[in-house]
Amino acid sequence: MWFKQISFYPLKNKNGLPDAETLAAKLAEAEFAPVQGLDWFSEGFAAPVPFSPELVFPADFTLGVALKKEEKVLPAGVIRDILEDKVLEIQNAEARNVGRKEKQELKEQITDDLLPRAFTRSSRVQAVFDTKHGYLLINNASSAKAEAMLTKLREALGGLEAALPNTKQNPSSLMTDWLLKGACDGGFELDDMCELKGTGDVVPTVKVSKQDLTADEVVQHVKNGKTVTQLGLVWREQIAFVLTQEFTLKRIQYLDVLQEEAESHGDDAALAFASQVLSAESLSTMIEELVSYLGGWQE
Repeated sequence: MWFKQISFYPLKNKNGLPDAETLAAKLAEAEFAPVQGLDWFSEGFAAPVPFSPELVFPADFTLGVALKKEEKVLPAGVIRDILEDKVLEIQNAEARNVGRKEKQELKEQITDDLLPRAFTRSSRVQAVFDTKHGYLLINNASSAKAEAMLTKLREALGGLEAALPNTKQNPSSLMTDWLLKGACDGGFELDDMCELKGTGDVVPTVKVSKQDLTADEVVQHVKNGKTVTQLGLVWREQIAFVLTQEFTLKRIQYLDVLQEEAESHGDDAALAFASQVLSAESLSTMIEELVSYLGGWQE
């Protein structure tokens, strides 16, 4: 399970997490069911790996889960066209104008008639409980989707002590310092992209891509008062990623050494096991190193 983007939550009581069997039983009470009738969407837990119907995929110190959402799709243009035809039909048949309130009632009736026959689209968000390091890693950098996963897990488990990552120094400040001095601390190196923002009523934004971040024209933006909101980094020649000011990770790329180690494990199940463990171990260790340079967690 190679996550391409990450929102994460530190777990306050990692030893209090349920085991795989108990977690699966809890999630089964909120298992995904296809959207029905006049409902617009359905959301629930589904199998995190394609080769097994189980709701939890345990791998060493990790527990993989997935939240599936199915939504009905009714294009606004289709409803509008049908509504216009219906209004025209009434006007011609009854020789009167159709008011706004009646149009709204007709629109709702048309929507209800179409909804059971509407197309559906599905999406899936995967997550891993890292019980060794004490993190919930969610494969999405969207705060809304990460919060949706956390909320459903809390409902299923009857509570989950997890909080947003809140460090003593904010990531934007650290990224700005690293860009200004042209080098990072520890196992981190500058990659080739960044985003900087200024201040004011109309916030100026500068995006730099595929460029040497130590170049004078890039560093000058910081000297002119802009702060870094996204920064491309490489960690220990293993992972390339973009760090954001919200402390999410985007555009994660696992470099050859990790990929080769996972692929040496054989069939689909073994490969999934290895990739989930290796990605969780490397990402959590990298996060902990970042936290140390951010001054640690706020109490």
